[in-house]
Amino acid sequence: MSRVTVVGGGIIGLAVAAELLDRGADVTVLDPAPDGTGGAWHVAAGMLAPGGESAFEYPHLTRLLEASHGLWPEFAASLGDIGYDTAGTLSVALTADDVASAAREWRHQKLTPLSGSRVRELEPGISPRVRAGAFAADEHQADPRRVVAVLRDRLGGRIVPRRVADLSEVDADVVVVAAGAGTAALTGLPIRAVKGQVLRLRGEPGLLRHVIDGAADGRHVYLVPRADGEVVVGATQEEITDSRNTAGGVHDLLRAALDLVPGLAEHELTEVTVGHRPGTPDNGPILGLLDDPARRVVVAAGHFRNGILLAPITARLIADLVLTGSADPIIDGFAPGRFR
Repeated sequence: MSRVTVVGGGIIGLAVAAELLDRGADVTVLDPAPDGTGGAWHVAAGMLAPGGESAFEYPHLTRLLEASHGLWPEFAASLGDIGYDTAGTLSVALTADDVASAAREWRHQKLTPLSGSRVRELEPGISPRVRAGAFAADEHQADPRRVVAVLRDRLGGRIVPRRVADLSEVDADVVVVAAGAGTAALTGLPIRAVKGQVLRLRGEPGLLRHVIDGAADGRHVYLVPRADGEVVVGATQEEITDSRNTAGGVHDLLRAALDLVPGLAEHELTEVTVGHRPGTPDNGPILGLLDDPARRVVVAAGHFRNGILLAPITARLIADLVLTGSADPIIDGFAPGRFR
């Protein structure tokens, strides 16, 4: 039985550890704050949107996103009640300029444009000012906080509260580094922290039927409704590493959200959160063996905006690599060596 230590207790590290445990590995997760909320998963809205996220990105990423999206129904069923919802995503554009900009992405996704009146038939809460939209039926959502809670419960005592400063401190046959933006300091790989501010609102359930991916006077915003009346509003994207909530960030998100869905004005603002996405130079994750003469080190990090969507396929590929030494060739385009 392989002794595997996963460094990092976010959604990627936990999903990998749970997959390894299911396959019989002796796995331990080292997490500096196992009861904390410091990971990118805590801020993520949980949109499972391979089409929108793959637009104009690293070419290999589209196939990986689509493959992982195909695994999500089974992954969600194995976890239980995690807020998995298949109602789809409604992309909307407020102004003529917003429509012109959004149309490029709609063409990329092969989505049929909808008139403003048709958008409001699908989603009555949308502002009458919205000019056009498009519906992506295969884009889903899940609640990352519930996913992490289930995975933590499943792994139980195998999660050890410990901060790792150097991989030489870790005693294991195989080390999986899944420490998000912290992976850079442990491996030397080019993973940077990209700040994002996210809001959570709460009101009566039912204002929104779908995830809304919107453009409002040049501002991009997504609105992710939960069954209990919570609406996640996000997200800014800033190439800085501080953890401050800013008036400007909150203002931009709220203004865009209220322009698109005026009824949100009556919702309570319950949370303003900052997180840091682990980005790479090409926005693709880093998956594979690290060239380390001392031990087998596998990296699973740098998922940027796609950590929730890519959790199931990352878990499967990394477990294959750890336990058999090889994985589906889809992993080849994400090897650590592409940045050496």
